[in-house]
Amino acid sequence: MLWIKICATTTLDDALAARDAGANALGFIFAPSPRQLTPDAAAAIIRELPPSVEKIGVVVNETPAALKNLAATVGLTGIQLHGDEPPSQFPDFRRALGLRKLIKTLQARQLLADPTKLDAYLTHANSLDGFLIDSGSPAARGGSGQTFDWSATLPIVERIQRHKPVVIAGGLNPANVADAIKLFDPCGVDVVSGVEATVGRKDPAKLRAFIAAARGVAVSH
Repeated sequence: MLWIKICATTTLDDALAARDAGANALGFIFAPSPRQLTPDAAAAIIRELPPSVEKIGVVVNETPAALKNLAATVGLTGIQLHGDEPPSQFPDFRRALGLRKLIKTLQARQLLADPTKLDAYLTHANSLDGFLIDSGSPAARGGSGQTFDWSATLPIVERIQRHKPVVIAGGLNPANVADAIKLFDPCGVDVVSGVEATVGRKDPAKLRAFIAAARGVAVSH
């Protein structure tokens, strides 16, 4: 089944709306962002969620020890490394997080500029559960609402998929998520701005439309 993550959850109402719409996972941002949450605020939301919903912390350039503590105190079931974490450190993150899901975000624009960057990530991929491909920009690591060059990035995604599952993010919305799934055949999709009413707050109708569009492809794919 396609894995659908609704990222940048900031309120319990939004978390419950995503759950009710059929999301598999919710993301909580702990790095500088207009959608950033404190660990205490995230923990208060997570306490109200069922075990069936994955709770993924999005972090930038934290140490393995800090992430072990964050995951335990907040109640996270997984971590998404969204910074410049060196591939050689992936085994340390794996040891620190145990059985929790561990995903590394890669910026499509950086891989397109220098495809050899991927070599080191794949060398240490055994420590990860998968990769997430995002757009990113010099100004923001994520949540930009902009898609990356899908056709140019497809060969890179296919290469990664020979080693690990891939989640597609970056500018997805109810209107284009089906096309992304058809092109990339990812294990999952991740969305922020495409289901928001305003920055940091979700639109329940967009949530339902996004998940319905994604699931519609997954059923027939």
